[in-house]
Amino acid sequence: MANLVAIVGRPNVGKSTLFNRLTQTRHAIVSDESGTTRDRQYGKCEWTGHEFSVVDTGGWVVNSDDIFEEEIRKQVTVATEEADVILFLVDTGTGITDLDEAVAGILRRTKKKVILVANKTDNNDQVFQAAEFYALGLGDPHCISSATGSGTGDLLDLVVESLPKESGEQPDQDIPRFAVVGRPNVGKSSLVNAFIGEDRHIVTDIAGTTRDSIYTRYEKFGFDFYLVDTAGIRRKNKVTEDLEFYSVMRSIRSIENADVCILMIDATRGIESQDLNIFQVIQRNMKSLVVVVNKWDLVPDKNQRVMDEFINAIRYRMAPFSDFPIIFASALTKQRIFRVLETAKDVYLARTRRVTTAKLNEEMLPLIEAYPPPSIKGKYIKIKYCMQLPATAVPSFVFYANLPQYVKEPYRRFLENKIRERWDFTGTPINIFIRQK
Repeated sequence: MANLVAIVGRPNVGKSTLFNRLTQTRHAIVSDESGTTRDRQYGKCEWTGHEFSVVDTGGWVVNSDDIFEEEIRKQVTVATEEADVILFLVDTGTGITDLDEAVAGILRRTKKKVILVANKTDNNDQVFQAAEFYALGLGDPHCISSATGSGTGDLLDLVVESLPKESGEQPDQDIPRFAVVGRPNVGKSSLVNAFIGEDRHIVTDIAGTTRDSIYTRYEKFGFDFYLVDTAGIRRKNKVTEDLEFYSVMRSIRSIENADVCILMIDATRGIESQDLNIFQVIQRNMKSLVVVVNKWDLVPDKNQRVMDEFINAIRYRMAPFSDFPIIFASALTKQRIFRVLETAKDVYLARTRRVTTAKLNEEMLPLIEAYPPPSIKGKYIKIKYCMQLPATAVPSFVFYANLPQYVKEPYRRFLENKIRERWDFTGTPINIFIRQK
């Protein structure tokens, strides 16, 4: 299982800055206004050969005009349930506030590893000021400055040391893993129950019933695979948590451990921002995709025009990646549910497809000659040879050029589209690399 590290703390202590520092991105928007974070709060961090996921919880606080203590409490509760290591960020400049004490109260009760991080510690005087955080009862405060990066290396050493070691029974690595993901109450567990013909997963009308990822080994159509339902039993008193935060955080693990993601969308509600959040996680992890529009039996006018409108809306919202199958199904009436599995199987096979070097050059080189990359500053780019890289997680193609630095993104997309036209890579992302000849 992929390890998950959550950054928690009250607003405006620098969670997004630390997130950007750890993931070496600038995804999270940084501003002095509290409650700014809204999108892209999930990323990867690699340190001393260990890779783990980082989640910035700030973005899921609702009502940014009036940050409720209750909302932050929900965030922290979900983070303590889902993450392996929790980074509790406090601000040396302002010292301990009531909100810090409220968060610390929750964290003291968890069995997970909590690292107290004193941020905005830019000089020696502030290091001495950080001593007041011992009063939170969470051990030594680790002084850092997420803005300048000072102290973050030592912090990462401690995070890697604190990550749980792999244990327990691992699913067979040679068998494909399909994850059923989507926002709460979209019918994920119902779909898995329909597949396996028994109520293995608890289904209720309460959004967020699901708890732990369950691997169900399954044989259908002469194909052996695991179904990963983000499923299990969830205590009733937990269902009030912020559902967007919960569903994205819950899906991260399943997506990272899957080969093909079956993303479920509610036909009665259309495509929502939460669906796009989960789609972005699938894309960032380079996983194959099948979109299932569930509850199709509840749509009043089920004609071809309505279906086409749905398909166009989904492809438009998820662009530029649009080469994935869309299936209209109903987990309740079992309409087209086995087509979902057949399609997931086809998409997995596309993910493992190999194109011989001879065939690839025979098809692609005449095309490249007819439509070469545009010249830049009077320099002509020549591509003379291409091949598919062996043993990669997703299909990856390398094109050898005399001036690879001048080949821009639109031309890479052109190459990808031409490969997709000639070979079936439906539902699967493709890597295009341009290298020096």
